Parts: sequence; structure tokens; C-alpha cells
Amino acid sequence: MIHDKSIAAYEAARAVIPGGVDSPVRAFKSVGGTPPFIERGEGAYLIDIDGNRYIDYVQSWGPLIFGHCDTDIEAAVIGSVRKGLSFGAPTETETELAKEIVALFESIDKVRFVSSGTEAVMSAIRLARGFTGRDDIVKFEGCYHGHSDSLLVQAGSGAVTFGTPSSPGVPADLTKHTLLAKYNDLGSVEKCFADASDSIACVIIEPIAGNMGLVPAEEAFLEGLRQLCDAHGALLIFDEVMSGFRASLRGAQGITSVTPDLVTLGKVIGGGMPVGAFGGREEIMNRLSPDGPVYQAGTLSGNPVAMSAGLASLRKLKEMPSLYRELEQKATRLVEGFRAAAEHFGIPLQVEVRGSMFGFFFNDKEVKNFDDALASDTERFAAFHRGMLESGIYLACSQFETGFICSAMDDAMISETIDKAFKVFKEIA
Repeated sequence: MIHDKSIAAYEAARAVIPGGVDSPVRAFKSVGGTPPFIERGEGAYLIDIDGNRYIDYVQSWGPLIFGHCDTDIEAAVIGSVRKGLSFGAPTETETELAKEIVALFESIDKVRFVSSGTEAVMSAIRLARGFTGRDDIVKFEGCYHGHSDSLLVQAGSGAVTFGTPSSPGVPADLTKHTLLAKYNDLGSVEKCFADASDSIACVIIEPIAGNMGLVPAEEAFLEGLRQLCDAHGALLIFDEVMSGFRASLRGAQGITSVTPDLVTLGKVIGGGMPVGAFGGREEIMNRLSPDGPVYQAGTLSGNPVAMSAGLASLRKLKEMPSLYRELEQKATRLVEGFRAAAEHFGIPLQVEVRGSMFGFFFNDKEVKNFDDALASDTERFAAFHRGMLESGIYLACSQFETGFICSAMDDAMISETIDKAFKVFKEIA
């Protein structure tokens, strides 16, 4: 493949944008090479400015469950744009999208829209603190909940694992209220509650983690979190920005029996437009301004174009009851094809699927938490990624990200991807 135009575009971007990108992972630092600069998308494909064509397993990091340029979502967006881009005032479309979400989630009585997943999580945590009157939160190593200050933490030390800042610019005074626990390890959470029970406002978790690679929470672990929160008067928050409407029509809550107190959503509910949301029980949500004292606001919250795209996306999903089963079958066939090809050349590979989400680790043991994920062979992943990219397969550019299947992908594309993976595994064995 020729990448001359992308290389030039990347250098031009680096002159005016830090690192040449507006989100760090896009710089391809963990896999090497120059990121392709994209010109357009067509269904399951991306086409870069050099004219290279890729089967796209990133799908804008999840939102595009129907692929690029879906005609129904595109029509909804164009119709909305013709009426105006933004009003800073209520529209009926916000209510319609809210009704769709509330109807699907047992845990949500009311929902508020924001402009990003980061904003949704930040607001949900503020609400949990306001509702409980407590300051501390528990999060898990390897779970990413956006880049707000109190969530950018690394493991600390001491009787309670209070977080210390993992980024310059984040004051220690903000992260000292964040306690870190180990994913799928209930004992680490019990320790947090034993040492700081009266001050914990909430436990926040990705019930299907997608930011250390794809690592689902075990059912018994989620049940234990629910019991601990109930016993100590803390709220349980499910961060389903990634898994919502991706793992199933009801996200992780369509798979687990555990019901959270608050939920954060994003990606699919915007159909490709910037959007986030958080929702929960009525008594909690009623603490939000203007009904209650917990302040939260946003000029572009409930943007009519984003709401129209999201509404079209969710209504289309509801009309296709067999879609998730079909997407899961394709995701399973893909990763099992990867595993068989890897094993043929003596390469250990762990694979995971949840609905239309998939992940794989160059690891000789099952991945259940962030420590397990960190033990993966990232150099081999980088070599695999480069080989697949040169073969026209666009995968997430980090061992610690998740892949996505879209409805525009057919069996021939899956077969093509597996065939190309076999050749790449042979090269990197």
C-alpha cells in the first residue's frame, strides 16, 4: 500500500495539533507507523486519502453499529440539519430518544443527555456524591471512564489504595478521593469498604470492560458489588458508554441479572454524532438541577442533530431482533479464526466476544483483569496490527482496545480477514 499522502498529512497536522491527533491513541504510537488519514467511509469500509481501502473493525470506536453512511441515519441527520444545527433550547426529539432509552433499561427512570462519555461519567459521579453526601469513589484498574481529573489515577499505597494522579495537571487533592480495586477481584473491593466504608459514594465499573481489551466482569463479581453497595449505602454505576447497545440491545444489562443505580451511555445512542447520557432511578435523578441541588449543564446537550441520529439508530435496532445474534456469530467466527491461525504457528492467543464486541490478547493465559492484560505480548500485537493494516484490515491500534462488528459486514469479509490473518501470523511467528 502507498501512504505518501497520509504521511504528508500527518506531518502537517503535527505542526498545528499536539501529536498530530485529537485523541492520543490515533497517533499509532503503540503499534508504530503513520496513521492513515481517512477520506470517507462506505458501509464496512474505510478509504484513506491515498485511496487505500480497509475493512473497518473500529467503526469509530463503537458508535457505527450499522456501518458508515447508513442511509436511515444519514437521512435523519440531513433532515435535522435543514431545520438548524443547534438551538440551546428543548426539542421533542430529546424526549423521544429519552423514552426509547427508559423503555429499554429497567435501571433507568430518567435520563439526561450530554455531549460525550467523559461528561456523562463526570456528571454521574457528581450526582452520586450529591445524593449520598460522600466524597470517595471506587474504580477498577484498567477501566477507563473518560479523562476527567478524579478518574485519571494510578495505584497508590497504604491501607486504602487511594489513587495518585497518572497525568501531569491533575491535582493530588482531586484523586485522593478515588480508591482503586482490581477487576474481577471482590476481595479488593471489600478491603476498600472495610477501610473507608462511611465515605464511599459509589462504585463505578465497566461491566464489560473495553479499555484494557475486551474483559467481561464475572457474574458473581457483579453480584458481589451490588451486595457491597447495598450493605454500605453506596451507589453502583455501570459505565456502558461502550457496551450500551453493543453487547446487546440493553448492553451488559441484557446479559447480567445485576441492576445498577446509575448508568452512563454514549456512542451508539448518537449514531456517530457526539453524545453521551446518564440515567438512573427517579429519586436519584431528581437530585439534578433544576429539580434538585446537584448542578450540571451544557450548551450543546441534547443537540438536535445528534438526537435525531441517535433516535434513528435505536429505532432501527429495535426493528431487527436477530441482529445481535448475527453480529455475535460473525464476531465469534472472526476471533476463532484468528485463534486457529495463531495456534497453527504456535502463537498463544486469548479471544473474547460479547455481542458485536470482540477482543484478542497475545497471551498464554485467560485475561481477567488489567494485570493479566499487561502480561500480553504487545510487540507481537504491534507486528500483527502493521501486517493486517498493510493487508487492508483496519483494527484497533492498541492491544488494550476492543474491536467491533457492524451490520454491513458479510461472511465474505470475515473470511477475507481470517485468510489475511493467517498470512500475517505466518510472518510474525
